[in-house]
Amino acid sequence: MNVTRRRRPTLDDVAAAVGVSRATVSNAYNRPDQLSAELRARVLDAAKRLGYAGPNPVARSLARSQSGAIAFMLDANLSIAFSDPALSITLDAFATAIAPGEHALVLLPGGEDGGPRAERVMRAQADLMVSYSLSDKASALQAVRDRGLPLVVVDEPHLPGAAVVGIDDRGGSEAAARHLVELGHRRIGVLAQDCMYGFPGGRRSRAEAEASPFRINRERLGGYLDVIAEAGIDPDSVPIWEFSGMDRERAVAGAHAALVEEPGLTALLCMSDELAAAATTAARQLGLRVPEDLSLVGFDDTPTARLLDPPLTTVRQDLLGKGRIAGELALLLLSGRKAPKPTVLPTELVVRASTAPPVSAGGKPR
Repeated sequence: MNVTRRRRPTLDDVAAAVGVSRATVSNAYNRPDQLSAELRARVLDAAKRLGYAGPNPVARSLARSQSGAIAFMLDANLSIAFSDPALSITLDAFATAIAPGEHALVLLPGGEDGGPRAERVMRAQADLMVSYSLSDKASALQAVRDRGLPLVVVDEPHLPGAAVVGIDDRGGSEAAARHLVELGHRRIGVLAQDCMYGFPGGRRSRAEAEASPFRINRERLGGYLDVIAEAGIDPDSVPIWEFSGMDRERAVAGAHAALVEEPGLTALLCMSDELAAAATTAARQLGLRVPEDLSLVGFDDTPTARLLDPPLTTVRQDLLGKGRIAGELALLLLSGRKAPKPTVLPTELVVRASTAPPVSAGGKPR
């Protein structure tokens, strides 16, 4: 049986039906400010009656040599990345900021080297790339350079020619460590955030931790250890463990093992609220009270921090502001302007109930 396929209506069909030019119909979709409200309504009513869905986005992108999309490069796969409330808040603010430009948002999940595969970046139809906390070693970054695309960096790594927005990681970590030292803690451990896909977590030497391929880890660890050294504590004596806080089950197991390995610790500096949440669970499993037996300090001040029992002392960063500024930088670069100087947002220590002076078994400070 022969079936005659119905011809799709075109822009010319709409123009003929309304009695206007092709340009007028095009403006009704692409430049509505050029038409009166009454004329635009007539054009859109005729298009709807004829079944015309609007300009073909593929043809339009070819004509402009632009895809109309922004690619957001992540450091981990989607299931891990979206377990991170800090990412969700930042990404939502970013999407809101770019909305006036009507750009599509393409997510590129990360892989083994702390970023998307280079091949995926080379094939991605996008006019601009965003690096969200990628590793220094991420091959995706060289692919962006090879394509000559503008780049916005959120947090890391800092690259010449890119528009950068980040936070005062070192200042925030210094405030967290100083808080514990001033409370009287001298046996302090560090839980660092491992973002490498498939990278086995565990204890790290100071040299290994300071060689992290993630700038944030290096900055936060540096802030912790600087303050600890100023307090007269040997920074080489500080135990450091590294694992992902996004896989809660593995993070709890890692924190549990760390506390068993170092039973004398009175406090933990955690590089994310998710790691601190895992440490809270692990402490409870071991019969340790927070903060009486173990003080915990997180980083980010996500909703997790306020909902923990007890509520978490943490370092607050402006996640909404960071996402908004990243979006504004993306629109700035897409308009053809050069990247401004890096934007560094301040951090603030928020003291809640998860920290207290160290107490011995007899109820006296130790």
